[in-house]
Amino acid sequence: MKALVIAGTRSGVGKTSLSLGIMAALRRRGLRVQSFKVGPDFIDPGHHRLATGRISHNLDGWMLSKADNLALFRHYSRDCDVAIIEGVMGVFDGYGATSEDGSTAQIAKWLGVPVLLVVDASRMSRSVAALVSGYIHFDADLSITGIALNKVGNTLDCSHTRRRLSRLGEAIASVTSIPVRGEIPKNSFPEIPSRHLGLWMAQEDNLGNSYIETLAQATETYLDLDGLLASLPDWRGELAVGEDVSGSLPQKPSVRIAIARDAAFCFYYEENLRLLQEAGATLIEVSPLGDEFPQNIDGFYFGGGYPELHGERLSQNERFLAGLRRFAAENRPIYGECGGLIYLSQGIEVKDVRFRFAGIFPFWTRLGDRPNLGYTKIETRANYPFCPQPLSVNGHRFHYSQLIPETVPPEIPTCYQAHSWRIGAFSEGYVLGNSLASYVHLHFRSNPAFAKQFVEACRGLY
Repeated sequence: MKALVIAGTRSGVGKTSLSLGIMAALRRRGLRVQSFKVGPDFIDPGHHRLATGRISHNLDGWMLSKADNLALFRHYSRDCDVAIIEGVMGVFDGYGATSEDGSTAQIAKWLGVPVLLVVDASRMSRSVAALVSGYIHFDADLSITGIALNKVGNTLDCSHTRRRLSRLGEAIASVTSIPVRGEIPKNSFPEIPSRHLGLWMAQEDNLGNSYIETLAQATETYLDLDGLLASLPDWRGELAVGEDVSGSLPQKPSVRIAIARDAAFCFYYEENLRLLQEAGATLIEVSPLGDEFPQNIDGFYFGGGYPELHGERLSQNERFLAGLRRFAAENRPIYGECGGLIYLSQGIEVKDVRFRFAGIFPFWTRLGDRPNLGYTKIETRANYPFCPQPLSVNGHRFHYSQLIPETVPPEIPTCYQAHSWRIGAFSEGYVLGNSLASYVHLHFRSNPAFAKQFVEACRGLY
């Protein structure tokens, strides 16, 4: 198997477009391509899936251990020809100013996979050499196999672009022997629209598969894909402790857990769902946008997403909301994170318009214009509803909404002691009955006991 990390000098240089183009171009050649995404990203993996035809998986050096990352990478790429890992932000950006935790560079070194460095070369000449030199020499342990120059010149001005390419290539060759693998003219890649939480979801961008084909064609045209593949050694990653992630078939009767999954609730780590299944759950996907509330279920998991974009439809599906309220009143386990918290609340206020939701929790939420984000570790406290035993789990926050302070009763209990380097320690994880709602997206792989305990709570053992 060949493996490649695609990293950028910063966000916005085009690494997602180039990653998708490489994935799709390799697939067109008949290769089996497995994709991965570094960091806590729910959106890019959906685009990966369109390009490769396979589910993409997240790798993360802060939320997960080196052994877990190695195990996940080896397990999900075991039957592919090429593994493509899209980085996050700039190649060295991660949890802190002096730590590589959570960075693309950390994952590349842990896995022993070389890097293709994507550079935005617009409005640059000789300075591109200084930029590239800095990235190459910043960390001698990082293996960089090539440089891709993006946004060079213009596809409509070929003679000018050729002169730019010649000067850029000459400048880079003066500081390093690492080859330029491709020079991509400006406007070669179609722009994928974005909104407050990132790119549009793959299934809603109104471009269909055509944008993937355009990316593949541009990549084939402007990138030396043959040379890049030839530069990649066969991957022989080190063995990791606890590498088996396949699990064993549950011995107990299956528990039926409903998963809210549609355009409003679409932020799930695939590994979280797999761990629930491994713990004994049968997952029932339903849409709060249009379905009726499911029958004969033992628990409910509401992931994150965009309930604020679908407030009217969600609030109008009263049969689903009524069924959810009855389910909560019966003290059945309900777990909601981020968008799930919004839906379990009284509702959300968007530009002075309020959409009423389930009302299981007494507070309202409001969509703001600034993000609240950061890696977050939680530790469960005594009133954690799904199990009396304490747990420590890693996750992250990324949301533009917040609780409306005057609607939060001072006596409402919380079951998380959370900690983030941005804001320090704080209480989180709101609890009423057997319902838990939080803004923190947890990665169950950081402590699989969370998934097991939730399944056992749905089984009625807690």
